[in-house]
Amino acid sequence: MDSGDKISKLGTRMMPYLAILRHDLGTLWSSRLVRLWLAATALLTFFLVAANWTQFQDAPLIASVLFPYLVFPWFFVVVVLGVSPVSGSRSEALADGILSRPVSRWEYLLATWSARVAVVLGAYLVVVVPAIVVVTLADRPVRDDSVSVYGIISVLFAVGLVLTFLVSLGFLVGTLLRKPLLAVVVLIFVWYPIGLILSIFSLEQFSPVSLSRAVSTQLRQSWRQSTEEAEAAGNMQDMQQFSEQVGNLFSRLSGGPARPKASKPKFFENKEFEDFSLFRVTLGYGLPTIAAVILAMLSFYWRDL
Repeated sequence: MDSGDKISKLGTRMMPYLAILRHDLGTLWSSRLVRLWLAATALLTFFLVAANWTQFQDAPLIASVLFPYLVFPWFFVVVVLGVSPVSGSRSEALADGILSRPVSRWEYLLATWSARVAVVLGAYLVVVVPAIVVVTLADRPVRDDSVSVYGIISVLFAVGLVLTFLVSLGFLVGTLLRKPLLAVVVLIFVWYPIGLILSIFSLEQFSPVSLSRAVSTQLRQSWRQSTEEAEAAGNMQDMQQFSEQVGNLFSRLSGGPARPKASKPKFFENKEFEDFSLFRVTLGYGLPTIAAVILAMLSFYWRDL
């Protein structure tokens, strides 16, 4: 059997998965929940950027934009999207579809999970990426920050991984409990206390609260930054602060207005996360994501339709 026949058979085998994926993507993007969420997250992002435009440096401003996705309030929307595919009234229609068509359970479950992850990440990136571009490229009143391209990409990846984990967690709980409202309530009353407890120990690889506080530090990291480069970056930041103070002094002596000073929000500017590891964060959220999807598939495979 040549490679062309193998590809052809693989494409034929993937047709049910792709058909369900396209159908769910279209249904989700046309739903009121997703449209309202997209409008609400764009509006909240605009207000966060506008409110802190003349106060925060680039890194804490970007961190404040990402905070709603990690902690509150978009957790609720992501969870609701995750728990719905295999629970509630949809399970009856699902049983008819699986039993009467050549669609396996894992194909349906993987396709619906992929559709929800794609919608959540799509809505997140469509709003956040333009906001970050505006923040980093605009000539704002506060002094420039040392935000790197690597830092931005790694932070976008980390937040996207957390959102994927939340979808998968909702997927698992919705599969086990079969009741969307009960699943959402359980996740809220279990996940938030656990996240707050883990945040006490500054474990950004397990707690979204700690991760949101570590975002500012990671945004300033370069691809390969040695200890000497980190010290040089800190010295450069101190020199910029001194230069800004001298400039404000001369501006006041000459009768001109002082340049707005960037504030240092304690929540986002924290030295506890200087040893931030993207690898640990990837393992901390990636492995539970894979485990949640596998457990959801096993639970759905063994249960009666």
